[in-house]
Amino acid sequence: MERQKFAEPAYFEDLQIGQTFYIPSRTQTDALFAAFQLVSADNHPIHYDIEYCKKRGYNGLLAHGFQTLVQTAPGASDLPHLLGDAVIAFIEQSSRFLKPVLSGDTLYPELRITELTPRRTTGVVTIRSTVHNQRDELCMEGEMKLLVRRKQSVQS
Repeated sequence: MERQKFAEPAYFEDLQIGQTFYIPSRTQTDALFAAFQLVSADNHPIHYDIEYCKKRGYNGLLAHGFQTLVQTAPGASDLPHLLGDAVIAFIEQSSRFLKPVLSGDTLYPELRITELTPRRTTGVVTIRSTVHNQRDELCMEGEMKLLVRRKQSVQS
């Protein structure tokens, strides 16, 4: 018996350009920095040595770019619950890191659909991802693509 239950999924045709998915804010604590360092194995001192950071003009630990990027994981929003089994795959991701993120910064991620490219039985959903800090500075922007089933592919 499968225990994971989803509501009836939204399909490619149910999505709209401009549709926005918010991800809860998260303050980047020293504990998150340590956890990310552990999982990434990135041992550059800019991410864990406060004195090293201060000598380079930073008032806190500097987040690894991927630590900022993971804040935009679609699974942290309600998008995967909306799509359920209609999602086939996460197929592409790119990002640009525009401002430093320091320990203690609070990040506000957002996902917004910017393009819908239909295919025969699927569609590609292009999503702009952004991360702003507590000063409303854009720290990261990127793009991701999801492959999503079309309704007609399940009805046939």
